[in-house]
Amino acid sequence: MSYYIGTGPADVINSFIKRYFYGMRRNTDGELFLLKSDQQKGGSDAITINEVGEASGNFPDFEEGISYLDGINETHDIVYDNLRYQQLKWDNRSLLYYVDDEGYLVLKVSEKHTYPTGTSAPGY
Repeated sequence: MSYYIGTGPADVINSFIKRYFYGMRRNTDGELFLLKSDQQKGGSDAITINEVGEASGNFPDFEEGISYLDGINETHDIVYDNLRYQQLKWDNRSLLYYVDDEGYLVLKVSEKHTYPTGTSAPGY
């Protein structure tokens, strides 16, 4: 049995509003990218919300646990020029999306999946 003074591991885990961050974007070629970041890992799993650019193009309302799904307006123009992901989603579940051999978009909930290599361009 372990004893903790101050914040223990369970307190840290429970302090997260949502554990997983998902960011979706399209590149200039129209490829769709989905980033998944486990907020409990930290370090190399850190995320960048705004690209370098003029402050007027930044997304000003980023907040942990708050999803943002309006990154493209009704004429399909990007709302914030510096925003890396036009759609942001938070979830407590590990969600894995992939396209199977028959072309269907598949979702696995809290399961592992090995993605094939060489099937798309580098994300960043």
